[in-house]
Amino acid sequence: MNAPVSEQLVLSARDGAVLRLVMNRAQARNALSRAMMGALQSALDDAAKDDSRAIILAAEGPVFSAGHDLKEMTARRADADEGKAAFAEIFAQCSRLMQTIVRCPKPVIAEVQGIATAAGCQLVASCDLAIASSSAQFATPGVNIGLFCSTPMVALSRNVSRKHAMEMLLTGEMISADDAARVGLVNRVVAPDVLYPHVMRLAQKIAAKPRATVKIGKEAFYQQLEMPLAEAYDYASRVMTENMLNAEATEGICAFVEKRDPKWPG
Repeated sequence: MNAPVSEQLVLSARDGAVLRLVMNRAQARNALSRAMMGALQSALDDAAKDDSRAIILAAEGPVFSAGHDLKEMTARRADADEGKAAFAEIFAQCSRLMQTIVRCPKPVIAEVQGIATAAGCQLVASCDLAIASSSAQFATPGVNIGLFCSTPMVALSRNVSRKHAMEMLLTGEMISADDAARVGLVNRVVAPDVLYPHVMRLAQKIAAKPRATVKIGKEAFYQQLEMPLAEAYDYASRVMTENMLNAEATEGICAFVEKRDPKWPG
């Protein structure tokens, strides 16, 4: 299902230091078509280089994202190789997008207003933080249609415990926003009418923190997760040593000692 040429797939708006990116294919349940993934990739690549300090990822309509565009993918079964090359390209594109969120130097917050399934759930799990409306629901339902959610599993299993991840993956059942918070897929749940202001306040609070320090911290967080304990401590110690020499740490610590508000460089 291709978007009309005139349709802007991702809307972008700035509120001070906060950039809000909104998926805009409500009529297609914000499915992650190749075009949608390309638009998100481009927006995130640009955001990594602009002067914003926090990014919100939101969506129009009742569905945050239904995952991959299965109609688009099914059409490729008519290819000479039955779609194998196209499927590989789609999953590689999706994997790159998810890793772009993790590697973005700025915090990315998912604002989940509705249903997030399969790669849509993966998108939520890939964000650094996630706030959900009480009407939101989550699932990795691929097992129900003979396509195990193997790539969503990567992000899901890095956010929730093994048994909760396996239950979602093996049953394909929808879970509530409250259950998503309980297992760690989202940070918290709020009423639908306060979702936007709540997420914006959180983003603005983070955006007010020193820029370089947040960048250093986010990168270190994900790097150490993949390391054995001793290696993680060695790495984190090196990061903190370099961080101590940064102008932001110099100013922040001096301000704390002198009992005054810091004046962040830049």
